[in-house]
Amino acid sequence: MAEQLARFAEVPARDVGYAGLKDRNAITVQHFTLPLGHRPEPDWSELTAQDFRVLATARHGRKLKVGALKGNRFRLVLRHLSQPASSLITRLEVIRRKGVPNYFGPQRFGHAGGNVVKASDMLMGKWRVHDRKLRGLMLSSARSLIFNAVLAARVEQGSWDNLLPGEVLMLDGSHSIFRATAADETLKARVAAADVHPTGPLWGRGEPIAADRVRELEEEVAAGYKDLADGLMKAGLEASRRALRLPVRDLFWEYPDETTLILDFFLPAGAYATAVLRELIQDDPAGEGDVNEA
Repeated sequence: MAEQLARFAEVPARDVGYAGLKDRNAITVQHFTLPLGHRPEPDWSELTAQDFRVLATARHGRKLKVGALKGNRFRLVLRHLSQPASSLITRLEVIRRKGVPNYFGPQRFGHAGGNVVKASDMLMGKWRVHDRKLRGLMLSSARSLIFNAVLAARVEQGSWDNLLPGEVLMLDGSHSIFRATAADETLKARVAAADVHPTGPLWGRGEPIAADRVRELEEEVAAGYKDLADGLMKAGLEASRRALRLPVRDLFWEYPDETTLILDFFLPAGAYATAVLRELIQDDPAGEGDVNEA
């Protein structure tokens, strides 16, 4: 879309701004910025495109940059459910109250997980990548894989939404983090109220912030991905943290019939709607539910 807009407006594609990527299989609304300067605005009604249309335009003085958004609102339609939609209400109420594990979605890893294979080849020197964005995508896939593995380990032990010794916490709605020096009752209450969230590692160089049992668990999991973990540090990425818990805001649902469920909710930037669906329909062994995302 950015390239098509750039060609029509006769500006360099690299100068088109947008805050992030949207799901390919969805109906979405997104803002773009184009550097027109003092030139008159093109007649957007003359733009012909099969996959999108311009809804509205306005002048603005700044370029949109990746990450410059609070989040996304989703409307999902699940059809042909293998169990009655009304039977999912209890699970939805738990999701509304507790949130879900903050997994990176499968789209992060490319078709059939191909991005991880490419990332491994790149980090081991088997594949040279000169495109900066592509290289960043591969590195992100590798970090996401290790994060998901750590999160899965904590889900298995039931600690993804409560404190462990050496925990690093993130303030809700912020990227501010701090290490818990003691699991006192006040801190436990803040975690229970979703005021702060336990975090997991986005692997990279630098002294680990986590300590005690949390650090032991993270290093144990990362040892299973030694080539990726070592490669990420050699690539110069600075270690960071990501919340293990994903609050699902403004969650509403309706079911027009017993085989259809409609969901509306808001997620912060960097979160995946597939993480919500995973907790809702993970017991569906056939995986036959048909999902339309908008």
